Amino acid sequence: MNTQNTPVHITLWHKGFWWLSFANLFVTMSIYALVPVMPSWLMQYEHFSSWYTGVSMGSFAFGLFFFGCFCSYMVQRYRRNLVCVSSILLMALLISVIFYLHDNHITMVDVWAIIIQRFFLGAVFGLAKMVLSSTLIVDTSESFQRTEANHCTSWFARFAISIGPLVGLLVNHHFGFGGVLVCSVALCLLAVVLICLVDFPFRAPEDNVSMFSLDRFFLPHGFPLFVNIAIISTAIGLIMSVELEYTFYGMLMVGFFLALLSQRFVFINAELKSEVVTGLILIGAALLLMITRHVLIVNYAAPTMIGMGIGVVGARFLLFFIKLSRHCQRGTSQSTYILGWEAGIALGIGIGYSAFNGTAESVLPVSLALVLVSLAVYILFTHRWFLNNKNR
Repeated sequence: MNTQNTPVHITLWHKGFWWLSFANLFVTMSIYALVPVMPSWLMQYEHFSSWYTGVSMGSFAFGLFFFGCFCSYMVQRYRRNLVCVSSILLMALLISVIFYLHDNHITMVDVWAIIIQRFFLGAVFGLAKMVLSSTLIVDTSESFQRTEANHCTSWFARFAISIGPLVGLLVNHHFGFGGVLVCSVALCLLAVVLICLVDFPFRAPEDNVSMFSLDRFFLPHGFPLFVNIAIISTAIGLIMSVELEYTFYGMLMVGFFLALLSQRFVFINAELKSEVVTGLILIGAALLLMITRHVLIVNYAAPTMIGMGIGVVGARFLLFFIKLSRHCQRGTSQSTYILGWEAGIALGIGIGYSAFNGTAESVLPVSLALVLVSLAVYILFTHRWFLNNKNR
């Protein structure tokens, strides 16, 4: 049977690894805390139409790729931890621009100012995530523990998808949108402090480093996996464009915990295809419940199923990328996975607002259709292609 399991080594969880894992959590939370509240601010305070709100939120997806081809050069030319820290500080600065507009009651801001702000926020977030996941975390782990390290730290970022919006909603309820922005900046600064606590040995730069490179950025022969995960995450982004309550994100977190348990006890020796298929079926079934049923139990069951599906599918695709990579391409595979996942979610949020005004009646059927398409693509093509092209 084609099975795949990730072992657990207690020695991996040293102090530096904990700091970097929580830095990954906080920097991702700083972005997702804005997701449920910023669109409302744009439409109600800045008087944006749903179209321009969606374009503004979606521009984040395109910004993620902006610094990608320079990532390898910057990591080689400068201290890799300083590149990551600088990127996160720029994130805090860009979020502070929105705080300045809000705190000074500046309304009717030109739409292009917000689009550019979101684009460059995506750019520096993408650079920070690529350096943190593909370089810093890998460099602080033993060679035989690096797959486990990537797997574990990705779960911290995955939990940010539920914790970030939950924190954003709670802070917005008590302190308003300005409080959410302050919280987001504080999370960035906390991530910077944690990274600075980790000691990274100096490495001399390689000779003749090219300024433009796909290294640590994008894995060309992983394009089919990239497309498949991007379709799935776009469906998730569409769901997040709907106005959701605290309960949704709380139960989403419960689903993540169930996904973690299922990987250890349900799928530990299961056939390789079963995880992605099961995860997508869970997400599809949850969407069907949300579309056709309007009873209280659906408010708890559906997000739990979606969380479990996201957790199982996301973790498995990450390992697919790692096993597809060739020698010295682990970091590149990590970045490709991050770009596909984060860009898909941001694009889904943008489409949800610009095309469907964030209304559940319109968004959820489209999300379900994308889940079914991604399931068909995976079963009919991606899985067999992966088995024929994997290198580990």
